[in-house]
Formats: sequence, C-alpha cells, structure tokens
Amino acid sequence: MEKYYIVDSSILPDVVDKVIEARTLIENGQVRQVSEAVRQVGISRGTYYKYKDYVFLPDAGLTSRKAVISLMLHHDRGILSEVLATVSNAEASILTINQNIPIHDWASVVISFDISNLTGTLDDLLAKLRQAHGVTDVALISVE
Repeated sequence: MEKYYIVDSSILPDVVDKVIEARTLIENGQVRQVSEAVRQVGISRGTYYKYKDYVFLPDAGLTSRKAVISLMLHHDRGILSEVLATVSNAEASILTINQNIPIHDWASVVISFDISNLTGTLDDLLAKLRQAHGVTDVALISVE
C-alpha cells in the first residue's frame, strides 16, 4: 500500500530539489527535452526518471487542491457509481471522468477531483477505492 508524507526537504537528498527544478523547466517550456533540463540542473537522466513521478511541491497560492487517479473497473452495473459515491463521501468534488470502453470486461478510468475539503487523507480514500468490489489497479497519478 502506498503512503504519502509531507516532509521537510532538509532530510531529503539534494537530488529531489533538482528533479523538481528539472520538471519545472520542462513544464514551463524553458527547455524542450529531459536531457536539456537534467544537464542544466546537474543530475543524470536516470536520477530524474527515478524520482520524477514521486516528488511534488505543494503550491501555497492555490485555493483548491486537485488529485488525479487511475483505476480499472470491471464492466458491471453500478461499479462506477460506487467509486463516485466513495469519492463524494470523502468530501472530494469530481472535476473530470474519462472512461474507456471495456475490453475483456475491464475499463480504464481516470478521475480528477478537488481534494480541498477532503475528510481523512488521500491514502485513506485510495485504500477505500482499492477495497471496492470490481475495482483494481488504483493509482495516484498526480496531486496539485
């Protein structure tokens, strides 16, 4: 089971800050390729790819927080409704739902939601979704 923490950066390796800096360069369009970004901040491509999907900066200027999850749903009536009810019961507001057509009775779904008023933790919500009938492969894609 995944767990998420907010920690002081002073206890993390220096490369974490550099990975975030490199990702910011790419996202802001200051560089076009990962190789340019990592060269500019002084880390290897391997280090960048090792951490890039696991470290994020909180944005203090936001009035809302957003999260994106992906999951696989069995093609049975009511499973998506159960997932949405679980998210809603945690006081998260659904922003978008993207569901692909079922293949071999399983459909991939990506849900983005506002977690500003979330009751409990994001880990709690993900754990509840993992326990839901007909739901597999629950993964946190990003948090803003």
